[in-house]
Amino acid sequence: MMLRYIICAVLVAAWIYLLSVLDRAKLNFWHFIAGSLGLFLFLMVMIRPVMVDPLSKTVAAMAGLIGSITKTFTAFFRYGIIFINSASGAITLQIDFECSGIIEIMAYLSLLVFFRVYTKHERVFLSIAGVAYIMIANALRVLVICEAIYFLGPEVYHVSHAIVGRIVFYVLSIVLYFFVFTKPHIIRMKIGKFTYGHS
Repeated sequence: MMLRYIICAVLVAAWIYLLSVLDRAKLNFWHFIAGSLGLFLFLMVMIRPVMVDPLSKTVAAMAGLIGSITKTFTAFFRYGIIFINSASGAITLQIDFECSGIIEIMAYLSLLVFFRVYTKHERVFLSIAGVAYIMIANALRVLVICEAIYFLGPEVYHVSHAIVGRIVFYVLSIVLYFFVFTKPHIIRMKIGKFTYGHS
């Protein structure tokens, strides 16, 4: 365990040094790539193990709130489990690593931290808002899966989980990335003395 922390500390120090070199050299693109990739790997190694369980329970609770209103499924958020009792059979879903949204959250934060279009205060706000948005989008994905199973039966689990649910989540993610990364970058882009924005 101690060796793991030593290796991580050495790699983080090397990563920080690399970022400082790229920053001094004004290599903004490579600074963004190296920074985002390095932070993502660090978060996945050090933060992911701690955050998967709380995120899974939160997603189960958020989806379960709608399930309790519609009476279509029940969420046991303390265990990250959703129980669906459809007309053609019952099924239990476990909100695990993949369904927690941890990968998407870590990727979003890693990109945003090194996205220099925004000020530091703007990045803090967008970090909080973006994480909340991703969690809601993920809960909606789970909700779509649960409702499909309730109305169509457990046999549609694989289609609803692997295809329909993912389409819903990725469409919502594209909307987020467009408004956070693409649109502001275009608006604030400067070409010579010409600028699309006011900043």
